[in-house]
Amino acid sequence: MQRRSFLAGTLTTLSTAALVPTSAFAQDTGPQSNTKAEIDEAFLAVITTASNTQVPVVLGNYQNPADSPRAVARKTRRLVSAYTWNRSAYYHDDSLLGPLLTMCERLRDAQHEDGLYDVGNLHSPPDSSFALQDLCLVWTLLNDDGRTATKPHRTILERIIKLAGPSLATGGVHTPNHRWELSAALARIHHLWPDRRYAARIDDWLAEGIDATGDGSYSERSSTYSAEVTNPSLLTIAWLRRRPELVDYVRRNLAMTLYLLEPNGEVDTTASRRQDQVRIREVWWYLTQFRELALHDGDGRFAAVAKSIETGGTGELGDFLAEVLERPELAAVLPKPAALPVDFTQAYPLQGLARIRRGDRTATLFGGTDFHDLPLIASGLSTNPTFFKLRQGAAILDSVRLSPQFFSTGHFRSNGLHRLGPKAFRLADEVNVPYHLPLPRRYRRADGDYAMTPDGRFYSKMDFPHRPKHYRTLRTEVVVTELPDGFDLTFGLAGSEVPFAIELCFRPGGELTGVEQLDANGNYQLTSGTGAYVVGNDRIEFGPGNGATRVTMDPGERYTYLGGSLTPAGLRVYLTGKSPTKYTLKLRTRAN
Repeated sequence: MQRRSFLAGTLTTLSTAALVPTSAFAQDTGPQSNTKAEIDEAFLAVITTASNTQVPVVLGNYQNPADSPRAVARKTRRLVSAYTWNRSAYYHDDSLLGPLLTMCERLRDAQHEDGLYDVGNLHSPPDSSFALQDLCLVWTLLNDDGRTATKPHRTILERIIKLAGPSLATGGVHTPNHRWELSAALARIHHLWPDRRYAARIDDWLAEGIDATGDGSYSERSSTYSAEVTNPSLLTIAWLRRRPELVDYVRRNLAMTLYLLEPNGEVDTTASRRQDQVRIREVWWYLTQFRELALHDGDGRFAAVAKSIETGGTGELGDFLAEVLERPELAAVLPKPAALPVDFTQAYPLQGLARIRRGDRTATLFGGTDFHDLPLIASGLSTNPTFFKLRQGAAILDSVRLSPQFFSTGHFRSNGLHRLGPKAFRLADEVNVPYHLPLPRRYRRADGDYAMTPDGRFYSKMDFPHRPKHYRTLRTEVVVTELPDGFDLTFGLAGSEVPFAIELCFRPGGELTGVEQLDANGNYQLTSGTGAYVVGNDRIEFGPGNGATRVTMDPGERYTYLGGSLTPAGLRVYLTGKSPTKYTLKLRTRAN
Protein backbone atom coordinates (compact mmCIF):
# COMPACT_ATOMS: atom_id res chain seq x y z
CA MET A 1 0.00 0.00 0.00
CA GLN A 2 1.42 3.37 -0.93
CA ARG A 3 1.88 5.84 1.89
CA ARG A 4 -0.10 9.05 1.48
CA SER A 5 0.93 12.52 2.55
CA PHE A 6 -1.69 15.18 3.08
CA LEU A 7 0.37 18.11 1.90
CA ALA A 8 4.02 17.78 0.90
CA GLY A 9 3.47 20.85 -1.27
CA THR A 10 0.88 19.19 -3.50
CA LEU A 11 -2.54 20.02 -2.02
CA THR A 12 -2.14 23.75 -2.05
CA THR A 13 -5.81 24.31 -2.84
CA LEU A 14 -7.02 22.14 -0.04
CA SER A 15 -10.52 23.56 0.18
CA THR A 16 -11.34 22.17 -3.26
CA ALA A 17 -9.12 19.08 -3.25
CA ALA A 18 -10.61 15.59 -3.24
CA LEU A 19 -9.45 12.89 -0.90
CA VAL A 20 -8.94 9.34 -2.05
CA PRO A 21 -9.22 6.93 0.88
CA THR A 22 -6.17 4.76 1.63
CA SER A 23 -7.52 3.46 4.89
CA ALA A 24 -7.40 0.26 6.89
CA PHE A 25 -10.20 -0.96 4.63
CA ALA A 26 -8.11 -1.19 1.49
CA GLN A 27 -9.34 -4.71 0.76
CA ASP A 28 -12.89 -3.98 1.88
CA THR A 29 -15.80 -2.63 -0.11
CA GLY A 30 -17.50 -0.32 2.36
CA PRO A 31 -19.60 2.67 1.32
CA GLN A 32 -16.61 5.02 0.98
CA SER A 33 -13.91 2.59 -0.10
CA ASN A 34 -13.81 3.42 -3.81
CA THR A 35 -15.10 6.97 -3.87
CA LYS A 36 -13.62 10.42 -3.63
CA ALA A 37 -14.70 12.58 -0.74
CA GLU A 38 -14.94 16.28 -0.07
CA ILE A 39 -12.88 17.95 2.64
CA ASP A 40 -14.48 18.57 6.02
CA GLU A 41 -13.38 22.17 6.38
CA ALA A 42 -14.86 22.59 9.86
CA PHE A 43 -12.90 19.60 11.15
CA LEU A 44 -9.65 20.87 9.64
CA ALA A 45 -10.23 24.29 11.20
CA VAL A 46 -10.73 22.74 14.63
CA ILE A 47 -7.57 20.63 14.64
CA THR A 48 -5.52 23.41 13.00
CA THR A 49 -6.56 25.91 15.66
CA ALA A 50 -5.85 23.34 18.37
CA SER A 51 -2.41 22.70 16.89
CA ASN A 52 -1.64 26.41 16.79
CA THR A 53 -2.47 26.55 20.50
CA GLN A 54 -0.12 23.67 21.31
CA VAL A 55 2.97 25.12 19.69
CA PRO A 56 3.74 27.96 22.13
CA VAL A 57 3.14 25.56 25.02
CA VAL A 58 5.74 23.18 23.60
CA LEU A 59 8.18 25.98 22.92
CA GLY A 60 7.83 27.07 26.52
CA ASN A 61 8.68 23.70 28.05
CA TYR A 62 10.44 21.53 25.47
CA GLN A 63 13.58 21.41 27.64
CA ASN A 64 11.75 20.12 30.70
CA PRO A 65 14.24 17.65 32.24
CA ALA A 66 11.43 15.58 33.74
CA ASP A 67 10.00 14.65 30.32
CA SER A 68 10.20 10.99 29.40
CA PRO A 69 11.17 9.94 25.86
CA ARG A 70 7.47 9.38 25.19
CA ALA A 71 6.70 12.95 26.23
CA VAL A 72 9.56 14.35 24.14
CA ALA A 73 8.43 12.36 21.10
CA ARG A 74 4.89 13.70 21.45
CA LYS A 75 6.14 17.27 21.73
CA THR A 76 8.24 16.69 18.63
CA ARG A 77 5.16 15.45 16.81
CA ARG A 78 3.22 18.56 17.78
CA LEU A 79 5.86 20.90 16.38
CA VAL A 80 6.35 18.91 13.17
CA SER A 81 2.61 18.79 12.49
CA ALA A 82 2.47 22.56 12.66
CA TYR A 83 5.68 23.02 10.66
CA THR A 84 4.56 20.86 7.73
CA TRP A 85 0.92 21.99 7.47
CA ASN A 86 0.40 24.90 5.12
CA ARG A 87 -2.60 26.20 7.03
CA SER A 88 -0.74 26.34 10.31
CA ALA A 89 0.31 29.64 11.79
CA TYR A 90 3.75 28.01 12.11
CA TYR A 91 4.07 26.59 8.60
CA HIS A 92 7.76 26.43 7.69
CA ASP A 93 8.52 28.69 10.65
CA ASP A 94 12.29 28.38 11.11
CA SER A 95 11.97 29.29 14.80
CA LEU A 96 10.72 25.75 15.37
CA LEU A 97 13.82 24.09 13.94
CA GLY A 98 16.15 24.75 16.87
CA PRO A 99 13.79 23.30 19.50
CA LEU A 100 13.04 20.39 17.15
CA LEU A 101 16.71 19.60 16.77
CA THR A 102 17.24 19.83 20.53
CA MET A 103 14.45 17.30 21.13
CA CYS A 104 15.75 14.98 18.40
CA GLU A 105 19.20 15.04 19.97
CA ARG A 106 17.71 14.42 23.38
CA LEU A 107 15.89 11.37 22.06
CA ARG A 108 19.09 10.13 20.43
CA ASP A 109 21.09 10.57 23.62
CA ALA A 110 18.48 8.87 25.80
CA GLN A 111 18.42 5.78 23.60
CA HIS A 112 20.32 2.73 24.83
CA GLU A 113 22.70 0.85 22.55
CA ASP A 114 19.99 -1.74 21.96
CA GLY A 115 17.70 1.00 20.64
CA LEU A 116 15.32 0.97 23.59
CA TYR A 117 14.34 3.63 26.11
CA ASP A 118 13.79 3.66 29.83
CA VAL A 119 10.29 4.96 30.57
CA GLY A 120 9.66 3.84 34.12
CA ASN A 121 10.41 0.32 32.90
CA LEU A 122 14.03 -0.33 31.91
CA HIS A 123 14.97 -1.04 28.29
CA SER A 124 11.26 -1.24 27.57
CA PRO A 125 10.10 -2.46 24.13
CA PRO A 126 6.45 -1.43 24.66
CA ASP A 127 7.20 1.97 26.17
CA SER A 128 9.74 2.59 23.41
CA SER A 129 7.04 1.67 20.89
CA PHE A 130 4.86 4.56 22.00
CA ALA A 131 7.69 6.96 21.22
CA LEU A 132 8.67 5.16 18.01
CA GLN A 133 5.16 5.38 16.58
CA ASP A 134 5.29 9.15 16.97
CA LEU A 135 8.83 9.34 15.58
CA CYS A 136 7.96 7.30 12.49
CA LEU A 137 5.08 9.67 11.83
CA VAL A 138 7.35 12.69 12.41
CA TRP A 139 10.01 11.36 10.03
CA THR A 140 7.35 10.70 7.39
CA LEU A 141 5.94 14.22 7.59
CA LEU A 142 9.38 15.83 7.44
CA ASN A 143 10.53 13.56 4.62
CA ASP A 144 7.44 14.28 2.53
CA ASP A 145 7.83 17.98 3.24
CA GLY A 146 11.39 17.64 1.92
CA ARG A 147 12.96 20.86 3.13
CA THR A 148 16.74 20.96 3.28
CA ALA A 149 16.56 22.69 6.66
CA THR A 150 15.12 19.54 8.28
CA LYS A 151 17.69 17.10 6.91
CA PRO A 152 19.68 17.03 10.21
CA HIS A 153 16.46 16.22 12.06
CA ARG A 154 15.57 13.43 9.66
CA THR A 155 19.06 11.96 9.87
CA ILE A 156 18.85 11.69 13.66
CA LEU A 157 15.30 10.32 13.57
CA GLU A 158 16.23 7.70 10.97
CA ARG A 159 19.11 6.53 13.14
CA ILE A 160 16.84 6.28 16.19
CA ILE A 161 14.15 4.33 14.35
CA LYS A 162 16.51 1.90 12.62
CA LEU A 163 18.39 1.23 15.85
CA ALA A 164 15.17 0.41 17.69
CA GLY A 165 13.67 -1.93 15.11
CA PRO A 166 15.60 -5.15 15.88
CA SER A 167 14.96 -4.87 19.62
CA LEU A 168 11.26 -4.30 19.08
CA ALA A 169 11.26 -7.41 16.88
CA THR A 170 12.77 -9.54 19.65
CA GLY A 171 11.51 -7.86 22.81
CA GLY A 172 8.64 -8.67 25.16
CA VAL A 173 5.70 -6.94 26.79
CA HIS A 174 3.91 -6.63 30.14
CA THR A 175 0.22 -6.10 29.36
CA PRO A 176 -2.28 -7.19 26.68
CA ASN A 177 -2.37 -3.81 24.93
CA HIS A 178 1.44 -3.72 24.71
CA ARG A 179 1.31 -6.45 22.06
CA TRP A 180 -0.66 -4.25 19.72
CA GLU A 181 1.34 -1.09 20.42
CA LEU A 182 4.55 -2.99 19.74
CA SER A 183 3.11 -4.50 16.56
CA ALA A 184 1.92 -1.12 15.33
CA ALA A 185 5.39 0.38 15.86
CA LEU A 186 6.94 -2.52 13.95
CA ALA A 187 4.37 -2.06 11.18
CA ARG A 188 5.40 1.58 10.85
CA ILE A 189 9.12 0.81 10.82
CA HIS A 190 8.64 -2.05 8.35
CA HIS A 191 6.63 0.28 6.10
CA LEU A 192 9.51 2.76 6.00
CA TRP A 193 12.44 0.31 5.92
CA PRO A 194 11.12 -3.20 5.19
CA ASP A 195 12.55 -6.09 7.17
CA ARG A 196 10.93 -9.50 7.16
CA ARG A 197 11.83 -9.98 10.82
CA TYR A 198 9.43 -7.18 11.68
CA ALA A 199 6.59 -8.63 9.65
CA ALA A 200 7.15 -12.06 11.20
CA ARG A 201 7.06 -10.67 14.72
CA ILE A 202 3.79 -8.85 14.04
CA ASP A 203 2.32 -12.11 12.77
CA ASP A 204 3.51 -13.88 15.92
CA TRP A 205 1.70 -11.42 18.17
CA LEU A 206 -1.45 -11.43 16.07
CA ALA A 207 -1.48 -15.23 16.05
CA GLU A 208 -2.16 -15.12 19.80
CA GLY A 209 -5.59 -13.71 19.02
CA ILE A 210 -6.99 -10.30 19.85
CA ASP A 211 -8.07 -10.14 23.50
CA ALA A 212 -11.57 -8.97 22.62
CA THR A 213 -14.71 -10.13 24.40
CA GLY A 214 -18.14 -10.75 22.99
CA ASP A 215 -19.55 -7.49 24.37
CA GLY A 216 -17.08 -5.28 22.48
CA SER A 217 -14.57 -4.68 25.25
CA TYR A 218 -10.98 -5.85 25.46
CA SER A 219 -9.66 -7.96 28.33
CA GLU A 220 -8.51 -4.89 30.26
CA ARG A 221 -12.01 -3.32 29.97
CA SER A 222 -10.32 0.09 29.98
CA SER A 223 -11.41 3.17 28.07
CA THR A 224 -7.91 4.55 28.49
CA TYR A 225 -6.21 1.65 26.76
CA SER A 226 -8.95 1.12 24.18
CA ALA A 227 -8.83 4.74 23.06
CA GLU A 228 -5.11 5.44 23.37
CA VAL A 229 -3.55 2.09 22.53
CA THR A 230 -5.53 -0.89 21.29
CA ASN A 231 -7.96 0.75 18.85
CA PRO A 232 -5.43 3.05 17.13
CA SER A 233 -2.81 0.28 17.05
CA LEU A 234 -5.17 -2.23 15.45
CA LEU A 235 -6.21 0.35 12.85
CA THR A 236 -2.56 1.09 12.08
CA ILE A 237 -1.73 -2.60 11.67
CA ALA A 238 -4.83 -3.14 9.54
CA TRP A 239 -3.84 -0.24 7.30
CA LEU A 240 -0.13 -0.96 6.91
CA ARG A 241 -0.21 -4.77 6.97
CA ARG A 242 -3.41 -5.27 4.94
CA ARG A 243 -5.32 -6.88 7.78
CA PRO A 244 -8.83 -5.41 7.42
CA GLU A 245 -10.29 -8.11 9.67
CA LEU A 246 -8.76 -6.28 12.63
CA VAL A 247 -11.07 -3.34 12.09
CA ASP A 248 -14.10 -5.25 13.32
CA TYR A 249 -12.67 -5.36 16.83
CA VAL A 250 -12.47 -1.57 16.81
CA ARG A 251 -15.96 -1.27 15.35
CA ARG A 252 -17.44 -3.40 18.14
CA ASN A 253 -15.54 -1.49 20.81
CA LEU A 254 -16.83 1.83 19.51
CA ALA A 255 -20.38 0.47 19.33
CA MET A 256 -20.15 -0.54 22.99
CA THR A 257 -18.71 2.85 23.90
CA LEU A 258 -21.88 4.54 22.64
CA TYR A 259 -23.65 3.13 25.70
CA LEU A 260 -20.89 4.18 28.09
CA LEU A 261 -21.06 7.85 27.09
CA GLU A 262 -22.23 10.40 29.61
CA PRO A 263 -24.07 13.55 28.50
CA ASN A 264 -21.01 15.69 29.33
CA GLY A 265 -18.63 13.67 27.12
CA GLU A 266 -17.16 11.42 29.79
CA VAL A 267 -16.92 7.65 29.34
CA ASP A 268 -17.96 5.35 32.16
CA THR A 269 -14.97 3.31 33.41
CA THR A 270 -16.44 1.48 36.41
CA ALA A 271 -15.74 -1.99 35.01
CA SER A 272 -12.11 -1.27 34.07
CA ARG A 273 -9.28 -3.49 35.24
CA ARG A 274 -6.76 -0.67 34.98
CA GLN A 275 -6.08 2.67 36.66
CA ASP A 276 -9.10 4.36 35.11
CA GLN A 277 -11.53 2.24 37.15
CA VAL A 278 -11.45 5.12 39.64
CA ARG A 279 -10.60 7.99 37.27
CA ILE A 280 -12.45 10.25 34.87
CA ARG A 281 -12.04 9.61 31.15
CA GLU A 282 -13.27 11.72 28.25
CA VAL A 283 -14.38 10.65 24.81
CA TRP A 284 -12.16 13.03 22.82
CA TRP A 285 -9.38 10.44 22.72
CA TYR A 286 -11.54 8.42 20.29
CA LEU A 287 -11.91 11.17 17.68
CA THR A 288 -10.18 9.73 14.61
CA GLN A 289 -11.38 6.20 15.42
CA PHE A 290 -15.01 7.31 15.31
CA ARG A 291 -14.23 9.33 12.18
CA GLU A 292 -12.66 6.44 10.32
CA LEU A 293 -15.42 3.96 11.12
CA ALA A 294 -18.12 6.54 10.37
CA LEU A 295 -16.60 7.22 6.97
CA HIS A 296 -16.21 3.58 6.06
CA ASP A 297 -19.49 2.26 7.43
CA GLY A 298 -21.62 5.30 6.77
CA ASP A 299 -22.54 5.07 10.46
CA GLY A 300 -24.28 8.26 11.50
CA ARG A 301 -23.96 7.39 15.20
CA PHE A 302 -20.18 7.34 14.95
CA ALA A 303 -20.32 10.57 12.95
CA ALA A 304 -22.39 12.17 15.69
CA VAL A 305 -19.80 11.27 18.33
CA ALA A 306 -16.97 12.62 16.18
CA LYS A 307 -18.80 15.89 15.59
CA SER A 308 -19.62 16.23 19.28
CA ILE A 309 -15.92 15.92 20.07
CA GLU A 310 -14.98 18.50 17.47
CA THR A 311 -17.49 21.01 18.80
CA GLY A 312 -16.98 20.17 22.48
CA GLY A 313 -13.76 22.12 22.82
CA THR A 314 -11.96 19.79 25.25
CA GLY A 315 -8.83 17.68 24.97
CA GLU A 316 -5.62 17.91 22.97
CA LEU A 317 -7.34 17.87 19.57
CA GLY A 318 -4.18 19.27 17.96
CA ASP A 319 -2.59 15.85 18.41
CA PHE A 320 -4.84 14.48 15.67
CA LEU A 321 -3.40 16.80 13.02
CA ALA A 322 -0.42 14.49 12.46
CA GLU A 323 -2.74 11.55 11.75
CA VAL A 324 -4.70 13.58 9.23
CA LEU A 325 -1.56 14.82 7.52
CA GLU A 326 -0.43 11.23 7.16
CA ARG A 327 -3.84 9.85 6.16
CA PRO A 328 -5.89 12.55 4.43
CA GLU A 329 -8.99 10.38 4.08
CA LEU A 330 -9.67 11.00 7.77
CA ALA A 331 -10.57 14.60 6.89
CA ALA A 332 -13.40 13.68 4.53
CA VAL A 333 -16.89 15.01 5.19
CA LEU A 334 -18.70 12.69 7.57
CA PRO A 335 -22.02 11.03 6.83
CA LYS A 336 -25.08 12.72 8.25
CA PRO A 337 -25.07 12.34 12.03
CA ALA A 338 -27.71 10.01 13.46
CA ALA A 339 -29.31 10.15 16.86
CA LEU A 340 -27.24 8.59 19.62
CA PRO A 341 -28.88 6.17 22.08
CA VAL A 342 -30.27 8.22 24.98
CA ASP A 343 -33.10 5.99 26.23
CA PHE A 344 -31.98 2.46 27.08
CA THR A 345 -31.19 -0.24 29.59
CA GLN A 346 -28.06 -1.96 28.32
CA ALA A 347 -26.52 -4.90 30.17
CA TYR A 348 -23.05 -6.33 29.61
CA PRO A 349 -23.07 -9.70 31.41
CA LEU A 350 -19.43 -10.45 30.59
CA GLN A 351 -18.45 -7.38 32.63
CA GLY A 352 -21.16 -7.59 35.28
CA LEU A 353 -22.15 -4.11 34.11
CA ALA A 354 -25.42 -2.40 33.28
CA ARG A 355 -26.00 1.08 31.94
CA ILE A 356 -29.32 2.92 32.12
CA ARG A 357 -30.04 6.21 30.41
CA ARG A 358 -33.13 8.37 30.23
CA GLY A 359 -32.04 11.57 28.52
CA ASP A 360 -29.86 13.56 30.90
CA ARG A 361 -30.23 10.95 33.65
CA THR A 362 -27.79 8.04 33.58
CA ALA A 363 -26.96 5.24 35.97
CA THR A 364 -24.28 2.56 36.18
CA LEU A 365 -24.62 -0.74 38.06
CA PHE A 366 -21.56 -2.90 38.57
CA GLY A 367 -21.05 -6.38 39.99
CA GLY A 368 -18.22 -7.64 37.81
CA THR A 369 -15.26 -7.34 40.16
CA ASP A 370 -12.43 -9.88 39.86
CA PHE A 371 -12.25 -10.07 43.65
CA HIS A 372 -14.27 -13.27 43.93
CA ASP A 373 -12.08 -15.17 41.49
CA LEU A 374 -8.79 -13.64 42.63
CA PRO A 375 -9.15 -12.26 46.18
CA LEU A 376 -6.24 -9.87 45.74
CA ILE A 377 -5.73 -6.14 45.52
CA ALA A 378 -3.40 -5.77 42.55
CA SER A 379 -2.82 -3.88 39.34
CA GLY A 380 -4.70 -5.42 36.44
CA LEU A 381 -7.66 -6.58 38.53
CA SER A 382 -11.08 -5.00 38.85
CA THR A 383 -11.42 -4.25 42.56
CA ASN A 384 -13.43 -1.02 42.52
CA PRO A 385 -16.05 -1.28 45.31
CA THR A 386 -18.37 1.23 43.62
CA PHE A 387 -21.51 -0.65 42.64
CA PHE A 388 -23.81 2.22 41.62
CA LYS A 389 -23.49 5.64 40.02
CA LEU A 390 -26.12 8.23 39.12
CA ARG A 391 -26.20 11.47 37.16
CA GLN A 392 -28.87 14.06 36.55
CA GLY A 393 -27.31 16.54 34.18
CA ALA A 394 -24.54 18.34 36.05
CA ALA A 395 -25.45 16.74 39.40
CA ILE A 396 -23.17 13.71 39.61
CA LEU A 397 -23.18 10.96 42.22
CA ASP A 398 -19.83 9.38 41.36
CA SER A 399 -20.03 6.46 43.74
CA VAL A 400 -22.25 4.45 46.07
CA ARG A 401 -20.33 2.03 48.32
CA LEU A 402 -21.15 -0.11 51.33
CA SER A 403 -18.75 -1.07 54.11
CA PRO A 404 -19.81 -3.45 56.91
CA GLN A 405 -17.65 -3.72 60.04
CA PHE A 406 -17.16 -7.45 59.57
CA PHE A 407 -13.75 -8.80 60.61
CA SER A 408 -12.03 -6.11 58.51
CA THR A 409 -13.04 -7.84 55.27
CA GLY A 410 -13.63 -4.48 53.61
CA HIS A 411 -16.22 -3.12 51.23
CA PHE A 412 -19.15 -5.02 49.79
CA ARG A 413 -18.24 -6.24 46.31
CA SER A 414 -21.06 -7.97 44.51
CA ASN A 415 -20.49 -11.44 43.15
CA GLY A 416 -22.19 -10.76 39.82
CA LEU A 417 -25.09 -8.70 38.54
CA HIS A 418 -28.44 -10.42 38.03
CA ARG A 419 -31.35 -8.94 36.13
CA LEU A 420 -34.67 -9.40 37.95
CA GLY A 421 -36.88 -7.77 35.35
CA PRO A 422 -37.09 -4.84 32.95
CA LYS A 423 -36.54 -2.30 35.74
CA ALA A 424 -34.62 -4.17 38.44
CA PHE A 425 -31.20 -5.73 39.08
CA ARG A 426 -29.79 -7.65 42.03
CA LEU A 427 -26.27 -7.35 43.50
CA ALA A 428 -25.28 -9.79 46.23
CA ASP A 429 -22.42 -11.43 48.12
CA GLU A 430 -21.83 -13.72 51.07
CA VAL A 431 -18.72 -13.39 53.21
CA ASN A 432 -17.68 -16.22 55.53
CA VAL A 433 -14.95 -15.61 58.10
CA PRO A 434 -13.59 -18.65 59.97
CA TYR A 435 -12.61 -19.32 63.54
CA HIS A 436 -10.00 -22.08 63.29
CA LEU A 437 -10.21 -25.19 65.45
CA PRO A 438 -7.34 -27.51 66.51
CA LEU A 439 -5.55 -29.42 63.77
CA PRO A 440 -6.52 -33.06 63.28
CA ARG A 441 -3.90 -35.40 64.70
CA ARG A 442 -2.43 -36.41 61.32
CA TYR A 443 -1.42 -32.81 60.58
CA ARG A 444 0.13 -31.92 63.93
CA ARG A 445 3.88 -31.30 64.29
CA ALA A 446 5.82 -31.60 67.49
CA ASP A 447 8.04 -28.69 66.52
CA GLY A 448 5.06 -26.42 65.79
CA ASP A 449 6.66 -25.36 62.49
CA TYR A 450 3.60 -25.29 60.24
CA ALA A 451 3.32 -23.96 56.71
CA MET A 452 2.82 -20.25 56.17
CA THR A 453 -0.69 -20.12 54.71
CA PRO A 454 -3.46 -17.55 54.14
CA ASP A 455 -6.49 -17.27 56.37
CA GLY A 456 -8.26 -15.15 53.78
CA ARG A 457 -7.36 -11.90 55.49
CA PHE A 458 -3.77 -12.52 56.63
CA TYR A 459 -0.95 -15.07 56.60
CA SER A 460 0.41 -17.10 59.49
CA LYS A 461 2.28 -20.35 60.25
CA MET A 462 -0.96 -22.09 61.22
CA ASP A 463 -1.55 -24.55 58.36
CA PHE A 464 -5.01 -23.02 57.90
CA PRO A 465 -6.16 -25.28 55.04
CA HIS A 466 -6.11 -28.42 57.22
CA ARG A 467 -7.98 -26.98 60.19
CA PRO A 468 -11.70 -27.50 60.79
CA LYS A 469 -13.54 -24.21 61.09
CA HIS A 470 -16.51 -22.44 62.56
CA TYR A 471 -17.78 -19.62 60.39
CA ARG A 472 -19.42 -16.28 60.92
CA THR A 473 -21.41 -15.22 57.89
CA LEU A 474 -22.64 -11.92 56.46
CA ARG A 475 -25.05 -11.98 53.53
CA THR A 476 -25.57 -8.76 51.64
CA GLU A 477 -28.02 -7.99 48.87
CA VAL A 478 -28.77 -4.76 47.04
CA VAL A 479 -31.79 -4.63 44.73
CA VAL A 480 -31.70 -1.65 42.37
CA THR A 481 -35.09 -0.67 40.99
CA GLU A 482 -35.59 2.05 38.41
CA LEU A 483 -38.51 4.43 38.96
CA PRO A 484 -39.83 7.24 36.75
CA ASP A 485 -37.98 9.84 38.84
CA GLY A 486 -34.94 7.93 40.05
CA PHE A 487 -33.96 4.69 41.77
CA ASP A 488 -34.57 2.70 44.91
CA LEU A 489 -31.60 0.82 46.36
CA THR A 490 -32.91 -1.74 48.83
CA PHE A 491 -30.19 -3.08 51.11
CA GLY A 492 -30.63 -6.39 52.90
CA LEU A 493 -27.97 -7.49 55.39
CA ALA A 494 -28.35 -10.71 57.35
CA GLY A 495 -26.42 -13.46 59.11
CA SER A 496 -24.42 -11.43 61.62
CA GLU A 497 -25.00 -8.33 63.72
CA VAL A 498 -22.61 -5.67 62.45
CA PRO A 499 -22.67 -1.90 61.98
CA PHE A 500 -22.33 -0.66 58.42
CA ALA A 501 -21.96 2.58 56.49
CA ILE A 502 -23.26 3.52 53.05
CA GLU A 503 -21.13 6.13 51.33
CA LEU A 504 -22.49 8.50 48.68
CA CYS A 505 -19.70 10.42 46.96
CA PHE A 506 -20.80 13.45 44.93
CA ARG A 507 -18.67 15.28 42.36
CA PRO A 508 -17.29 18.57 43.76
CA GLY A 509 -18.93 21.72 42.47
CA GLY A 510 -22.45 21.47 43.90
CA GLU A 511 -24.22 22.25 47.16
CA LEU A 512 -25.36 19.74 49.77
CA THR A 513 -28.42 20.41 51.93
CA GLY A 514 -30.09 18.52 54.74
CA VAL A 515 -26.88 16.89 55.95
CA GLU A 516 -24.59 17.31 58.96
CA GLN A 517 -20.98 18.29 58.28
CA LEU A 518 -18.61 15.95 60.12
CA ASP A 519 -15.34 17.75 59.41
CA ALA A 520 -13.61 20.10 57.00
CA ASN A 521 -12.44 17.29 54.73
CA GLY A 522 -15.60 16.77 52.71
CA ASN A 523 -17.35 14.29 55.05
CA TYR A 524 -21.05 14.59 55.90
CA GLN A 525 -23.77 12.42 57.41
CA LEU A 526 -27.50 12.15 56.84
CA THR A 527 -29.10 11.10 60.11
CA SER A 528 -32.77 11.70 59.28
CA GLY A 529 -35.03 13.04 56.60
CA THR A 530 -33.90 13.72 53.04
CA GLY A 531 -30.75 15.36 51.75
CA ALA A 532 -30.10 16.91 48.36
CA TYR A 533 -27.19 17.65 46.08
CA VAL A 534 -27.78 20.54 43.67
CA VAL A 535 -25.75 21.85 40.74
CA GLY A 536 -27.47 24.69 38.94
CA ASN A 537 -30.87 23.40 37.85
CA ASP A 538 -30.01 19.73 38.43
CA ARG A 539 -30.82 17.95 41.66
CA ILE A 540 -30.35 14.52 43.28
CA GLU A 541 -32.31 13.86 46.48
CA PHE A 542 -31.32 11.01 48.79
CA GLY A 543 -32.57 9.44 51.99
CA PRO A 544 -34.08 8.83 54.40
CA GLY A 545 -31.42 9.12 57.05
CA ASN A 546 -31.07 5.99 59.16
CA GLY A 547 -29.84 7.19 62.56
CA ALA A 548 -27.04 9.17 64.11
CA THR A 549 -24.56 6.35 64.76
CA ARG A 550 -21.20 7.07 63.19
CA VAL A 551 -19.54 4.17 61.40
CA THR A 552 -16.24 4.52 59.55
CA MET A 553 -15.73 3.09 56.08
CA ASP A 554 -13.40 0.13 56.57
CA PRO A 555 -11.50 -0.66 53.35
CA GLY A 556 -10.30 -3.97 54.79
CA GLU A 557 -7.09 -5.35 56.19
CA ARG A 558 -5.54 -5.66 52.72
CA TYR A 559 -5.48 -1.85 52.59
CA THR A 560 -5.12 -0.79 56.22
CA TYR A 561 -2.12 -3.02 56.90
CA LEU A 562 -0.14 -1.00 54.35
CA GLY A 563 -1.72 2.33 55.23
CA GLY A 564 -3.79 2.31 52.05
CA SER A 565 -7.08 4.07 51.51
CA LEU A 566 -10.17 3.71 49.35
CA THR A 567 -11.65 7.11 50.20
CA PRO A 568 -12.94 8.63 46.94
CA ALA A 569 -12.39 12.29 46.16
CA GLY A 570 -15.48 14.45 46.43
CA LEU A 571 -18.26 15.30 48.88
CA ARG A 572 -18.97 12.16 50.90
CA VAL A 573 -22.28 11.63 52.66
CA TYR A 574 -22.67 8.68 55.05
CA LEU A 575 -25.78 6.80 56.07
CA THR A 576 -25.33 4.20 58.77
CA GLY A 577 -27.15 1.24 60.27
CA LYS A 578 -26.77 -2.18 61.82
CA SER A 579 -27.53 -5.63 60.48
CA PRO A 580 -29.69 -7.61 60.28
CA THR A 581 -31.79 -5.04 58.47
CA LYS A 582 -33.60 -4.10 55.33
CA TYR A 583 -33.25 -0.48 54.31
CA THR A 584 -34.26 1.35 51.13
CA LEU A 585 -32.21 4.29 49.96
CA LYS A 586 -34.37 6.48 47.74
CA LEU A 587 -32.52 8.42 45.06
CA ARG A 588 -34.68 10.93 43.20
CA THR A 589 -33.60 13.19 40.36
CA ARG A 590 -34.96 16.46 39.10
CA ALA A 591 -34.03 19.11 36.60
CA ASN A 592 -35.47 22.34 38.03
